[in-house]
Amino acid sequence: MDELDLSERATILVVDDTPENLALMSSLLKDDYKVKIANAGEKALKIARSDSPPNLILLDIMMPGMDGYEVCRQLKGDPETMNIPVIFLTARSEMKDEKKGLELGAVDYITKPISPLLVMARVKNHLALKTMADVLRDQNASLEIEVSKRTAELIVAKEEAEKGRQRAEASLAEILQLKEQLEGERAYLQEEIKLENNHETIIGQSDALKYVLYKVGQIASSNTTVLVHGETGTGKELVARALHGLSLRKNRALVKVNCATLPANLIESELFGHEKGSFTGSLSKHLGRFEIANGATLFLDEIGELPLDLQAKLLRVLQDGEFERVGSSHTIKVDVRIIAATNRNLQEEVRNGRFREDLWYRLNIFPITMPPLRERLDDIPLLVDFYVKKISKRLGKAIEFIPETVMEALKEYNWPGNIRELENVLERAVINSSGPKLRLVDELKKSLKDVSSTSPMTMEAVERDHILRVLEQTNWKVSGKNSASEILGLDRSTLRARMSKLNIEKP
Repeated sequence: MDELDLSERATILVVDDTPENLALMSSLLKDDYKVKIANAGEKALKIARSDSPPNLILLDIMMPGMDGYEVCRQLKGDPETMNIPVIFLTARSEMKDEKKGLELGAVDYITKPISPLLVMARVKNHLALKTMADVLRDQNASLEIEVSKRTAELIVAKEEAEKGRQRAEASLAEILQLKEQLEGERAYLQEEIKLENNHETIIGQSDALKYVLYKVGQIASSNTTVLVHGETGTGKELVARALHGLSLRKNRALVKVNCATLPANLIESELFGHEKGSFTGSLSKHLGRFEIANGATLFLDEIGELPLDLQAKLLRVLQDGEFERVGSSHTIKVDVRIIAATNRNLQEEVRNGRFREDLWYRLNIFPITMPPLRERLDDIPLLVDFYVKKISKRLGKAIEFIPETVMEALKEYNWPGNIRELENVLERAVINSSGPKLRLVDELKKSLKDVSSTSPMTMEAVERDHILRVLEQTNWKVSGKNSASEILGLDRSTLRARMSKLNIEKP
């Protein structure tokens, strides 16, 4: 029998191997539904899987070849047909058969002979249920899509919120770190302003001093490490201040550490800081000078006094910019320019095993030697005038005149303590001067060594001394950039010839 095409109505597929049953069911359903028929299981599956599948299937169980149970099993196992309602039609009314059909996925079970009213009622009910199920399924699918979309949006929003939280925490950590650094710097500066001579400039016009200032101007604007050599009291710290004051870091404080005045057990904490409870007496966290000087300049005075065990830690900071506080395993990175100073012969210290050779090379990149006062005799009148005015103002005195004999005595003295000794001598003189004229208290006698040292030198001796000093400052670099020949304005071969004539040899 041909199928009846009522396209505006729901489609019912009737499956039965008996033509009479197919005709009966078609006749019963044709007025209300579009009817398709199949007389075998294979044909039923083909129609169900076509582009125009039925809305409901009335399926006979007992058929030759593929029975109704197998057809139902395959229909329910296929995602494309699993939602089509199946009503079994059978002449068998045993409970076990009905149970088996329902377990396979059928929605109902009608026994033959059929009741037309029962069939129409069951078909109508199950089509209504299918329509509701389809609507619910579509709504559920739309809801799942919406939930998936909203979930994705929430995940993105959560990730953005987490990124924002992390940025906020990072910003807060940076602010707290800067606050700690500023508090440390403020505490350091409060200590500094209690000290004298923090803001003095380098005073003098001698050739020896002009050469030092030339070297300062050469290197100040870079981040290169500088090692300042010089006897005690020559003003090495003033060189460090001049270097910092002409650098790109001048808007921050110059941070100082005197390695000679701190006990050995406190130097590490002073340089690198410590955590609360890291040793007896450490009641709170302490920022070291390297953290305070982050982004600025650190002046390590008397670097030759640094204990050997700390020299390795200092070398690491110079190489990598990293260190740990005492009592902490957290690595801190800093950007600090190092200016070191020493009154020792560090090369000799290296040879004697008291100073690390690798640290020496790291520090001695650009050496500057501050000359002793005995080599700056032309600067003594300027220094005397400066210190007398400064000391007089502090003591409430009015010293207006310095006798020529006093000035000559000051110029003829050897000054083993250099400018620091000069300032002390002048302070005692101002204290003991009752009128406007400066009167010396100290008896500045010249020893035989002093007499020979202040005796006129031959031109050859002056030349030899000057070349030696320049060679020492350039670490005996004869030619090339920043070499002795460049500084002296001599050709390399000319300088080597003068060195040979003056018996100058590298130690």
